[in-house]
Amino acid sequence: MSKWSRQERFQAILSGEQADRPIVSGWRHFIDREQNADDLAETTIAFTRQYDWDWVKINPRATYLAEAWGNEYDFGQYRTVFPRQLTTAVPAASQLWQLEVKKATQSAPLLEQLEAVAKIRRGLPDTPLIQTVFSPLTVLLFIVGRSAYVYPTVFGIEQPVTLDSLFKEHRAAAHHALHAISLTMADYVQELKRAGSDGLFYAVTGTAHPGMFDESLFNEFSRPYDSIVLDAAGYGKNVLHTCGAHAHPERFNDYPVDGISWDTKAEGNPGLEAALTATKVGGVDHALFAANDVSQIQRQAAEALGQMKDQPFILAPNCAIPLNVTDEALVQLKKSVFEGEIRV
Repeated sequence: MSKWSRQERFQAILSGEQADRPIVSGWRHFIDREQNADDLAETTIAFTRQYDWDWVKINPRATYLAEAWGNEYDFGQYRTVFPRQLTTAVPAASQLWQLEVKKATQSAPLLEQLEAVAKIRRGLPDTPLIQTVFSPLTVLLFIVGRSAYVYPTVFGIEQPVTLDSLFKEHRAAAHHALHAISLTMADYVQELKRAGSDGLFYAVTGTAHPGMFDESLFNEFSRPYDSIVLDAAGYGKNVLHTCGAHAHPERFNDYPVDGISWDTKAEGNPGLEAALTATKVGGVDHALFAANDVSQIQRQAAEALGQMKDQPFILAPNCAIPLNVTDEALVQLKKSVFEGEIRV
């Protein structure tokens, strides 16, 4: 093949094949430009063109899926990338029975995202793009005002429903809610295809951490509902992201995904030597972008590319790039796939 297109590289690498070079992308939130389809699309297109990314992970606001069931947020107040939650659709676990299946084309928050995807596709006709969705388990946690990570509470909700109440005392209701969420997301995923998405960035967030769910509970409350959504996304190339420390990327080897993204630098996680069946995505500590540590970004990128030189690989930050990232740091990330020998 004399010259590879962006789509050809993306499709080959996520099919487990090597291309003429690895591909690279970075993603971040623009919290002042994520409240409507036009702003999100325009910002995503401009950001992609500015750094000439090989592919696009669309970064919608973190709350959009929970909004589909009626959660309300104050977009004038943010803590990191999360707006302040004002209301929750399910203030008590006993009310989980009230969650119903939604049609994506009849849900304003989902229609907004479908419109944004269509606009991004028109603006970037030749660039692979995948939409970010959260697992049904993560969406459920957000709906009830719980964090999907082991550390903070949700901004605006100081005393959320307990995990025991959700998944032990009201176990059947939780399964009902997860089934309704997963069927809604499966419908949405099919609509994403029509809008022009090439697949999903499927985030289980921090739910694989044993401080959230042990493997048995994860298998009960995440895995069956992940399957419903990912089966609906079989038309595309899908990258699974398992976030934070103790993220167990190997747990997802039997998932129907084409890439796995995880924090190779976080506590309890393997590095790029991890025994994974899908294409590996990552290699650079996302915290370096907040510090504008260009030399370390260069070093980690070069080391990752050297370690993965004989395998299909996508160079990327290990999680979303912090809001205070600098242009210099992003330019270095992009340049890394074109630089030669590893610098030590």
